[in-house]
Amino acid sequence: MSVKKVVLAYSGGLDTSVIIKWLMDKYNCEVIAYTADLGQNEPLEPIKAKALKTGASKAYVEDLRKEFLEDYVMRAFKMNALYENKYPLATALGRPLITKKLVEIAIKEGADAIAHGSTGKGNDQVRFDVSAVALKPDIRVLVPIRDWELKSREEEIEYAKKFNIDISITKEKPYSIDRNIWGVAIEAGILEDPQQETPEDIFSLTKNPLEAPNAPQYVTIGFEKDIPISIDGQKMPLVDLVTHLNEIAGNNGVGRIDMIENRLVGIKSREVYEAPAAVSLLEAKRALEQLVLDREAMHFKDQLAIKYSELVYYGLWFSPLREALDAFADKLCENLTGEVTIKLYKGSVVAVSRKSPYSIYNKNLATYESTDTFRHKDGEGFCNIWGLPLKVIASVKNAQK
Repeated sequence: MSVKKVVLAYSGGLDTSVIIKWLMDKYNCEVIAYTADLGQNEPLEPIKAKALKTGASKAYVEDLRKEFLEDYVMRAFKMNALYENKYPLATALGRPLITKKLVEIAIKEGADAIAHGSTGKGNDQVRFDVSAVALKPDIRVLVPIRDWELKSREEEIEYAKKFNIDISITKEKPYSIDRNIWGVAIEAGILEDPQQETPEDIFSLTKNPLEAPNAPQYVTIGFEKDIPISIDGQKMPLVDLVTHLNEIAGNNGVGRIDMIENRLVGIKSREVYEAPAAVSLLEAKRALEQLVLDREAMHFKDQLAIKYSELVYYGLWFSPLREALDAFADKLCENLTGEVTIKLYKGSVVAVSRKSPYSIYNKNLATYESTDTFRHKDGEGFCNIWGLPLKVIASVKNAQK
């Protein structure tokens, strides 16, 4: 297969650093590195310099934090998307955006293909590959890790040393870490043993709950049409809000997730995540929904949230169904405006106060005090009608005995 120019999704980590050299040797081709700033919280200019030093002919670095949060994260947020009810999909949401940019640069630069550093048994390979063909059906996607002779991360480390490729990973800490503004995903190393507790030195966003402040911290989140717009009454851009809340919640030990996850390719994987802002915002938003949405809307939305999280996790972001679910969420979230106060304390987050001009909570209907306006005598008729089908079924069963 002849390849003259490739655009590589480049993180500066072990895999992609090795891939630049490998692609050049394998195909005798030009490699253009693309690095997306999704909120890794690290200087990216050194990564650009590293890509060029390793052999890339060009290196793009682009700040996508605003686009990532507004056009990807908030879409999933509106649907309360949590894969298997735990994972806020930080990495999964970043892949379609990165792929979109890879395809755009490939067209701009006249490249033959794009490439990424995902493994043959991971989820990211699907997200990159499927997103790419959804955007440009004739695009070629190269995935060296599925084809090359390096069979382990240890062999990759030796390869990097052989060709003087700078890497920060070591055999003592062989973790795979992917970080963006919505969360951190950590895997490999000791985490592959599900009986082992996660080492404390893995965490970067969250304080050990045992060492978190001894007094709870209360934070009020303002929402407008389901989008967080303020913290403690101070309005701020979404990037600043999420960054600030990551610091606040992380300092209180909130946002650690440790799970055995069902990968799309059919295997189970131990995954550890940190998502302080995501976990806190989802807790607050859920409290607002309970106040504003009616029962049937909430229950149906909960069902669709499962499907939405699967679409994102399975790499089907650029699908008609995801777009249709977005339209549903936009309509349902029109009245989700208000404020919710959350209580952060030693790893836990709980909504303790909520208010909205669109609240359908009626205290006079809910109370058991003298101001009660509920017609209790209607309860008997309601129970009779509601239970009528079961009464008929029981009558038939008894008649057959």
